[in-house]
Parts: sequence; C-alpha cells; structure tokens
Amino acid sequence: MANKINYQKKLEEILDEIGTDSGMRLLLHSCCAPCSSYVLEYLSDYFEITDLYYNPNITSKEEYLKRERELETLIGRMPFRHPVRLLKGEYDPARFLDAVRGMEEIPEGGERCFVCYEMRMREAARLAAEGGFDFFTTTLSISPLKNAEKINEIGLKLEEEYHVRHLPSDFKKKGGYQRSIELSRQYDLYRQDYCGCIYSRRDRR
Repeated sequence: MANKINYQKKLEEILDEIGTDSGMRLLLHSCCAPCSSYVLEYLSDYFEITDLYYNPNITSKEEYLKRERELETLIGRMPFRHPVRLLKGEYDPARFLDAVRGMEEIPEGGERCFVCYEMRMREAARLAAEGGFDFFTTTLSISPLKNAEKINEIGLKLEEEYHVRHLPSDFKKKGGYQRSIELSRQYDLYRQDYCGCIYSRRDRR
C-alpha cells in the first residue's frame, strides 16, 4: 500500500522556498469565515491574497449572504502582513443542483462532495489563470470532515488544465483546525453546523 502524501509538509517546503517577501499572489477559495480565519492568518505572511467567496452549494440565499458578510467583516478586522482582498463570486445554486443531480442520496463525504469540491476549486483555478496569479488553493482542507487527499488530487488536475500552480494543503494539521476555533471565538464568528447544501443540512438534522 502506497504511503499517504503529507500535504502539510509539501506546503511548508513551498513556503520555505518562496519566503515571506516574494510578492507572490494567491487566489484562495474560501468556504466561510471560520475556516478562512486560520488559513488567512497563516498564508498572508507569504502571499498577497485574493479571497474568493464562491459557494453555489449553499442553497439558502439568506445563509449564503450571512456567510459572505462574516468573511467580509473578518478580512476587515484581521491584521495581515500582506494585503488581503475579498472577491465575491456569482451566487448560482442551480449550478450545484444540476451538477449533483442523481447523487442526492449519497452520504455526505462521498462522490457528491467531490463534485462540489471540484466545482468551487475550478472557479478559483480559472480566475487565478485569468488574473495571472502564482498559486491557487482552497480553505476546504481545514475541515476534519473534508477529504484532503481528494482536494489535493483535484487541485493537481486543475493545475494541469489551467497552468497555474496549486498550493497543496491539509490545513487541519499542525493545530490549524483548533486555531480556527480560537480565532472564531476571538472575532465572534458565526459557525454554521453544516457545509451549506440542502443534503448536508438534511443529514445533520
């Protein structure tokens, strides 16, 4: 059986290589403010970050906008070594529902979620390529419920398609998830109890 890849170690190797004042630009897909808090704190030491909020899986517009506002507020309040700006993606829940049609009964964490990962990461890769960014990545791997191996597998596929480097990650490692909880408390962030789609909400309830 092949050894599992340590994506946190791969990330650290890249960060050590580029250093803190490289001027490199990162397009970061963010799912919500709590998950973004630690990732922004960590990576803003190394990159100028454009933080993309693009999550068509969130089928309640009220919930979508609430999470968007939380992220905007967090970026406005947190101190960063290098600039961080928010980029608001298009709200298009029909795109998610169409993409996962026929997968409604697959348990959370399975193939339906992988389709969702790729849809959101693809938008980040596309915008990173169009904008001439050095790297793209996503906050998704900070969640203990998300499959970091699959996230990085998708990232490498998109790197080949869009010719922009994917920044490997497993942000839950090295205390990352715990730090996101601490930062959420510090900034009094809204922490949702489901990923956003109607299926995860159904399964949680």
